[in-house]
Amino acid sequence: MSRLPPSAQVRTVLADGSIATLTASRRPRGNRADVKCSVPGAPGLAERMQAAVRAARLTESTFDSRDQVVISMDRAPTPTERDWELAAVLADRLVRGVFAPAAAASSGAGARKPLLANGWSDHWHLGRVDGCARTEAAEPGHLLGGSPILPHLGALHGQPDRAAAVSSARAWFPLWSGRVDDTLAWVEISVHPLQAPAADEEESITVPNADAALTLAVRRTLAAARHFDGRALGRWRTVVRFSETRFQGPSYELALVLADRLARGREFPARGRIVASGCSQAWHVGRVDTVDGCAPKATLILKEAAKGDRILVPKDWEDALGPDFQHALRELGAGAAFVERIGMI
Repeated sequence: MSRLPPSAQVRTVLADGSIATLTASRRPRGNRADVKCSVPGAPGLAERMQAAVRAARLTESTFDSRDQVVISMDRAPTPTERDWELAAVLADRLVRGVFAPAAAASSGAGARKPLLANGWSDHWHLGRVDGCARTEAAEPGHLLGGSPILPHLGALHGQPDRAAAVSSARAWFPLWSGRVDDTLAWVEISVHPLQAPAADEEESITVPNADAALTLAVRRTLAAARHFDGRALGRWRTVVRFSETRFQGPSYELALVLADRLARGREFPARGRIVASGCSQAWHVGRVDTVDGCAPKATLILKEAAKGDRILVPKDWEDALGPDFQHALRELGAGAAFVERIGMI
């Protein structure tokens, strides 16, 4: 019989001084999402809550995808508030048995109150708690995030900052649509080693703020590319972040794979950025396939390239771009390679 609680509650103080309660419950995963969140009348806040909870799981050294965690909030904060984030992260950890707080404060009747917590972070994937909007505790035991009380989630257990065990890397890809705001977007991979192998590689990969289609595509691409590495499967928890998720097509895949290889120490870093465009129908054998938009993407790359950048594009682009493309990049202090396989760059 499982000793995990079927549900858990954490309270948080909102900006107007009222207290909201976040309730987390577990149920068999099935084919549902790993985390589901709801905030009354505020689907955007629910998406932000889901992203924070998913990212904060990265620094946990164990992985179990059998249950779905459902987190609900009994009242909606204002759209700009973020101090509830720590309460959501802790509710998720409580219901999964990852965190067990000390005895909470009691009411006048002697009943235990749920934990009260406030805090926010731009670096949940590193386990960091960046700060708290409140400067004073509302009651004894009120957990305020940020330095000096709770600078990182490891402090909950008296453990060191786990951010040191997280390896992160970025690669850029041309985001081209034919408009004046075309630019280079980035994809960032953060990996944290697991104590025991993950049974499902794809489930160990999280893509906060991405829709189901992009999440599935990213998971399948990384799982296949890691298969090519031989012994890379089941070893990592992974968070994937994009600077922009509103794009179409698979041309980001090569940048995604290279960022993952950089984060896992399988690729040599460039002096500047790695900028790449390419996809594959066979990442499991390391093959790089061509993508559409050779000429406009090359023009965008030349416009955005800087000294020290390494440009990687499909081998099929070589004839179309000719030697002038590489010459122009050398003039900028950047370099280029036309690739047909990863692992041989």
